[in-house]
Amino acid sequence: MEGAQDSSASDPGAIRPGDDWSSPREIPNLLQMLQASESRRMGLAKDRGAGSPVGEVTEALKTDMQIQVSDQDQDCGQHHTLMPQGSRSHSSNETSSVNGDNFTDPESPRNIVQTTSRGLNDFCVKDIKNVASGRKEIRLAEQEMPALMELRRRAGGERPLAGAKIVGCTHITAHTAVLIETLCVLGAQCRWAACNIFSTQNRVAAALAEASVAVFAWRGQSEEDFWWCIDKCISGACWQPNMILDNGSDMTHWIQKKYPSIFKQLNGIVEESVTGVYRLYQLSKASRLIVPAINVTDCVTKQKFDNLYCCKESILDGLKKATNVMLGGRQVVVCGYGEVGKGCSAALKALGAVVYVTEVDPICALQAVMDGFQVIKLGEVVRQADMVITCTGNKNVVMREHMDRMKNRCIVCNMGHSNTEIDLASLRTPELQWVRVRPHVQHVVWPDGKRILLLAEGGLLNLSCSTVPSLVHSITATTQVLALMELYNSRDGRYKQEVYLLPKKMDEYVASLHLRCFDAHLTELTTEQAKYLGVSKQGPFKPHYYRVSAISDSSLLQTGTDLQGAEAMAPPGG
Repeated sequence: MEGAQDSSASDPGAIRPGDDWSSPREIPNLLQMLQASESRRMGLAKDRGAGSPVGEVTEALKTDMQIQVSDQDQDCGQHHTLMPQGSRSHSSNETSSVNGDNFTDPESPRNIVQTTSRGLNDFCVKDIKNVASGRKEIRLAEQEMPALMELRRRAGGERPLAGAKIVGCTHITAHTAVLIETLCVLGAQCRWAACNIFSTQNRVAAALAEASVAVFAWRGQSEEDFWWCIDKCISGACWQPNMILDNGSDMTHWIQKKYPSIFKQLNGIVEESVTGVYRLYQLSKASRLIVPAINVTDCVTKQKFDNLYCCKESILDGLKKATNVMLGGRQVVVCGYGEVGKGCSAALKALGAVVYVTEVDPICALQAVMDGFQVIKLGEVVRQADMVITCTGNKNVVMREHMDRMKNRCIVCNMGHSNTEIDLASLRTPELQWVRVRPHVQHVVWPDGKRILLLAEGGLLNLSCSTVPSLVHSITATTQVLALMELYNSRDGRYKQEVYLLPKKMDEYVASLHLRCFDAHLTELTTEQAKYLGVSKQGPFKPHYYRVSAISDSSLLQTGTDLQGAEAMAPPGG
């Protein structure tokens, strides 16, 4: 470590306290810093005959927080992934076979005092005794996330996030644990809550707590539990967050509403979901976004790989595990043809399903037509549909009037961000009966005996009923780490109070790290070819305005501002 620090003194790309970064043109390029770090590491390895070890996960500063959540705003519960308050009465004694985790339990972990082997109790998980099996899950995920592990090795010695205090609100799964522990290796202190009440892997949460990460999450939370966990992450003596990593903007929303003084002092926000990014643009348009934010969901590496390829594989796994349904010949309606809808439609079509698409965006609708799907309104096809899948990230897509017209045993599920896409409140009426037939599968029965199958209570199908591939999540996680490093190490004035995209050079860097595990070899441009195309031989090969999602292009307007770093984006209609 000392050798690396001495070497960095002469490296113009190294991060050093006290540097004058007042001018954007003088800011060291993040990729140059990583490459310089790797060169030094390889040099030291050559001298010593071995590579430098991966840094140990740093312990977060622990506090025994005594915070009571009171007077929660109505806004805070209107657009997240939770069910109406009475919706869990049918499942209080059920267990889930997904990942071997308990589904729900009458006794909340909030009422149980638990401690790690080191005597720490600044966490709240289902059962701390599940540490060993959770650690095995994390180790397995590490093998499928080579780029993130490579980034950990390259930048661990530099500790570019030293001093960062990150509060996160994401799905807590094995691959997310690899992300969290990577942030700790890079110097950050982390406190974490779940963005979805059904997606937490309890064993993984226990392993994170044992590794001194203050995690507050368990599978099957109530709405009160959900906000209590978020508040626990934020509040505490001698600890104040300066960065947010969010999925759905619930953490951002809570801090902005309940802790405005903390919100004003944040270094930045990194958001990875369509719904969350939309909320950031709303704040920006209303001049209430007072800190810079990076929009990860519209980065090419997130849109094309996580949204498309991840959903393409995981939707089938979720449907099969939940229902054992035969998909060949079934008539399926996919609501929304963004990247998630494209992946879901392609997977279902490949198994022989007859797929219809609903869309509001003419560009996406034309793409669906060109891909061989019939674009139709939901009301025109709902009577004959065997399955309806929402992929929009919007609200009230499938309404009670649609469900009243569905045929017996129609399957209804969601692959979008939250359960707002299906009008669940309209199903909580006295004339309809809810019957849980297995974990994450409920029959909603009409008076005439007709029933529909509702999966995961309208929550995310893939993360509730199965899981997602670690490899594709590695792409998004690596992008998130780079975004946090970029925001945290930028000096005042580099990023304004706007929403930005990472430059294409970083997208290409993330992609190149993952090519190695496929033994893929890139062709190099000649000097003449590069000059002809008007690009550098080393990239970026795509212009800053390049996008892969028609929805992103049509709803988010590019400002054209190039700050030699992240790319500024205007809010919708801005």
